[in-house]
Amino acid sequence: MEKLKMKITVFLCGALDMVLELVAARILSPYVGSSNLIWTTIIGIMLISMSIGYWLGGKIADKKPDINVLSLFILVGAIFTSLIPILEVVLVKPLSEISSQLVFIAIICSAVVFGIPSFILAMVSPFAVKLEDDSHEDIGKTSGGISSLSTIGSIVGTFTAGFLLIPHLGVRVLILIITLVLFVLSFMMFNKKNLQYCIAMFFCLIVLLGFNYYGKVLFEKNNPDILADVDSQYSRIWVKNELVGDTNYKILQVDTGLESYINQETNEMGADYLYYYNLFDYYNKNAKSTLMIGGAAYTYPTYYLNNYQDKTIDVVEIDDKMTELAKSQFGLDTENPRLKIYHQDGRSFLNSTKNKYDTILIDAFKGHNAPFELTTYEALQKAKNALNDNGMVITNIISSLEGKDDDFIKYEYATYKAVFPEVKLYKVRDTENSEIQNLILIGFKNGTNINEEKRGQYANLLSREITGFSSDRKVVTDHYAPIGN
Repeated sequence: MEKLKMKITVFLCGALDMVLELVAARILSPYVGSSNLIWTTIIGIMLISMSIGYWLGGKIADKKPDINVLSLFILVGAIFTSLIPILEVVLVKPLSEISSQLVFIAIICSAVVFGIPSFILAMVSPFAVKLEDDSHEDIGKTSGGISSLSTIGSIVGTFTAGFLLIPHLGVRVLILIITLVLFVLSFMMFNKKNLQYCIAMFFCLIVLLGFNYYGKVLFEKNNPDILADVDSQYSRIWVKNELVGDTNYKILQVDTGLESYINQETNEMGADYLYYYNLFDYYNKNAKSTLMIGGAAYTYPTYYLNNYQDKTIDVVEIDDKMTELAKSQFGLDTENPRLKIYHQDGRSFLNSTKNKYDTILIDAFKGHNAPFELTTYEALQKAKNALNDNGMVITNIISSLEGKDDDFIKYEYATYKAVFPEVKLYKVRDTENSEIQNLILIGFKNGTNINEEKRGQYANLLSREITGFSSDRKVVTDHYAPIGN
């Protein structure tokens, strides 16, 4: 029975350690983002914590191979896990507000908030080896078995958390579950339980639950502007109120990025660049069908459906939770017969679709954190193939026109020129060319079919065309993509 309890503990602690790693990425993402650099930092810090845990756990196990000591360590792990929601508010949030060094913030927060419980969970395996085989005769076999069991637990924890627990329960509920599982394991492992121990553990459970509840209350008190905090399979999503001047906006935030926002009084789109998508109506007077890759809060599709009553729009949005929030928070009418939604990866859709469109809008780029698979020559060829004869691709790009931040537009302009016989470029705001801003890139499949009657309607947009732009960058391909994630 004792060996079975030990095996269960090793397996679950291995699983919970990996769950904590995924939780760490979600908790930190609204403050430092989720780029490869941040993921690398989180994984590195967690591995360092686990390495220290293995080493120190082995030393303590050699000196005092007592299962009650192991039980105590697991309980301490539960305590530090229950503190995660509180530390998000009192450490992570303030640190992100006083420093712009995202990697530095990620290192500190990963080490303090998640490194400590991860370090404690790693101590379980060397303790288990010592307690399982103190004779040293089969130490290799015992060590291999424990390591294998812990690794299997890590695999199960990774897939279960990533595919099921996080998107269906959210990280806050998951933190509570981890806390309770560790508490139960600690209680289960302790030998010679008496009334005094049971009473102490009961009060400890109350404290653990109190920490979790207080973390929730503290978060809500310190973030009164957050209307919804949702975990999906892909992201942590916030819906927020924000007052800009005298205007109250409702905002959809993914990681640190502002995805969509609307004026709460008028329900008008807040992002100026979205109005440039209307140029399809000028450059192709017969345009009837549109595909949009990247839905987010569906602010433009909603605008499109309200303003172009004779046209249809298909939206490809990989995250179904995003669509649910667009419906509940931003007024999306999913029952509109002129709207069709595909919950699918944008590149995958372009690769497989047999549909033909007059316009394809790409709004899936978040600054330099672009899904590279939508930036390449091959992706644009697929988009071009999905266009009708006078069709066009209109893409929003965040970049500077010149200077140290001009790589994105230079690479994409070169790639568009390689695919489309005619390309136009617009700047959304009248700012210096060295400043990062929204740029609109349009590729025409076979030229234009201009609606001269609407030149006046779109004159302000058309006046911001950048002429004479050129690029010395290489064409971006699936095998050469120096931009994006």
